[in-house]
Amino acid sequence: MTEFDAIRSPLKFLQSRFPNIPHRDLLQTEGGWWKDEGVAISGAIDRAGTPWLRMFDRGGKRVDEILYPREYQSMLKRGYRAGVVWRALEEKSLIATYLLMYAISFYDPGICCPYTVSLGTAVPLAKYGSAELQGHYLAQLLRKDDSVWQGATWMTELKGGSDLGAAVETTARSAGDSWLLSGEKYFTSNAGAELAVVAARPHGAAAGVRGLALFLVPRYRKNGELNYFVRRLKDKIATRSVPTGEVELKDSEGYLLGSAEAGVYLILEVLNLSRVANSVVSVALAQRAMAEALSYAEQRAAFGKRILDHPLLRHQFEERMKGLRAAFALAWESVQLLNEVWMERPPYSERYHLFRLVAHLAKYWTAEFAVDTAKWAMEVHGGLGVLAEYGAERWQREAMILAIWEGTSHRQMLDGLEVMERKKAHTMLFRRLGESAPSKEIQEMEAEVERHLKLAPEEREALVEPLFRRLAVFTAERLAGR
Repeated sequence: MTEFDAIRSPLKFLQSRFPNIPHRDLLQTEGGWWKDEGVAISGAIDRAGTPWLRMFDRGGKRVDEILYPREYQSMLKRGYRAGVVWRALEEKSLIATYLLMYAISFYDPGICCPYTVSLGTAVPLAKYGSAELQGHYLAQLLRKDDSVWQGATWMTELKGGSDLGAAVETTARSAGDSWLLSGEKYFTSNAGAELAVVAARPHGAAAGVRGLALFLVPRYRKNGELNYFVRRLKDKIATRSVPTGEVELKDSEGYLLGSAEAGVYLILEVLNLSRVANSVVSVALAQRAMAEALSYAEQRAAFGKRILDHPLLRHQFEERMKGLRAAFALAWESVQLLNEVWMERPPYSERYHLFRLVAHLAKYWTAEFAVDTAKWAMEVHGGLGVLAEYGAERWQREAMILAIWEGTSHRQMLDGLEVMERKKAHTMLFRRLGESAPSKEIQEMEAEVERHLKLAPEEREALVEPLFRRLAVFTAERLAGR
């Protein structure tokens, strides 16, 4: 046992954070499988690259079948069986879902992308789908065996994802009991999923983000034919096992979720589920990078002793360990707050807006921490760190995606600024941080935020990054020190 022992496995680290960790036996079982079998499969899949797209069958019929290595399917379906999606709705709690995501992401962060977008399909269907729609589709997403259906969340088009109001050109027109969607989605994670939730603009709807609505789009039409088409799969630097593609919607049958007027809120609810997942995955990836660096530093000798025993590197490990605890505390705060408000509908409570701010801080800071930690772990390995055969460079590749997926750092800062300006979410945050006693440091941080919010609009946006970074780190460290 060493002072860094908790870094070595996700369960050990989670146990160091929770006196009585929920779902301990489940996490231990899943972790054991990953150590015995999953790690080797994950490494092989990463080296093999993107799955394949078979567009036509032998008779020339369009099938758009995604072909995976058999081992990948065994790895993927295991998480679904364990309950990464079904437990959320059956237990009416997201705790097991995000604990599983943490444990799995330590070994393979990319595989949590399908789990996250499947959750992001099941939840709005359960909240806003009609009884008939739920009867047709919800049970398939919640199956506990390998016949489980997968979901997907398709918002982004060629013009980008940050400004959905201007970028989404997909249209929807009413066709009786369904809608017909036409357009193209440029970044479609989990292409080939049996169901997808899709952002589109109904004919006649207002311009901008307020005119968007959320639709459920099945893979197949009522007559059994393909309902959407996969133009191609993309070759990415990481999450290589996840089929990310371009999808064409051609009068694709879809079903409205909720009301068209509330579409933007439903879209943001889906994004919030993903942003919290992104935070959890980021911390788990940072822990994995640290674990790899620790293993190497214990074995590698230089100048007569292990490099771990050199004061500079040992100090860096100590500081990284503090950073890991703080990053986890911030990510887990977003989980706990989301778990309180995830079934709310608009108009939302004050608690929901507090969650929004914490989610933006967590998504921003944990992704930054993951990138920086993965880079540092490569440096610990020296020249070996840049060689694909030893694996350290993989965590750098995986981390770069986490800083972009579901909203870049810029997007988190601007959305966080908006919820502080319009909803005064920062005042709720400081009350939460100072529940025992408001300290001088909390008062000073709150005063700094208030001064910033009084700046002219352009200056307020241009100078937000240093403030947002300080607020994220301050919140993380306060939460970790409770």
